[in-house]
Amino acid sequence: MSGSVEAPLEALIAATAAGDRQAFGELYRRTSAKLYGVILRILPEGGKAEDVLQDVYVRVWHAAQGYDLARGRPVTWLAAIARNRALDVVRQGMSAGRRRIVDVDPEELAGIVDERPDADEVAALRQCLDGLNPEHRDCILLAYIDGASRDELAERFDRPVGTIKSWLSRGLLALRGCLGRG
Repeated sequence: MSGSVEAPLEALIAATAAGDRQAFGELYRRTSAKLYGVILRILPEGGKAEDVLQDVYVRVWHAAQGYDLARGRPVTWLAAIARNRALDVVRQGMSAGRRRIVDVDPEELAGIVDERPDADEVAALRQCLDGLNPEHRDCILLAYIDGASRDELAERFDRPVGTIKSWLSRGLLALRGCLGRG
C-alpha cells in the first residue's frame, strides 16, 4: 500500500489483514500515540505502557482480518484492544496484591472518542453524562476511561461491590437511552 499516508484507517487495517507490512507501519505511525495515551490512562508506568503498546500491535496484526467497520470506527476498535490489554495487565497486578485508583477528568472523554471526534456526538455524550448522578457518572468514567475495577470503585466510593454494579448498569442504561441507542 505504497503512498498510503492519507489512506483511511479502514484501508490500512484491511491491508494489514492481507499481510501488508507497509500499511501496518503506517497504521502504527498514525495511531500509536493515541493508543499509548489510552494505555497510560490505565497504566501510568511508562515502561509497562510501552510493553503493552507493543503487545497491542502484535494483536492488531493478528486480528486485523476480524475488524468490521459496521461495528465501530477504526480508532474505537484499536482503542478497545489497547484498553482491554492494559486492563489485563492491571488485573494481573491486582492479583499480585498491587492496587491502583486514579482520578479522571471528564474532559478527557473527548480525546478518546475518536481520532477526529464528531463535535455533535461529543456534545451529546457530555450532556448525557452531565445528566447522571455525579457519583454514578464518576464511577462510569473511572471504569471505562481509567479501567478501574468494581473492587477499586467500591473502595473509592466506600460502597459495596453490588452497589457499584448497580450504578454502572443503571448509568449505562441511562446513557444509552439519552443517546438514543437503547
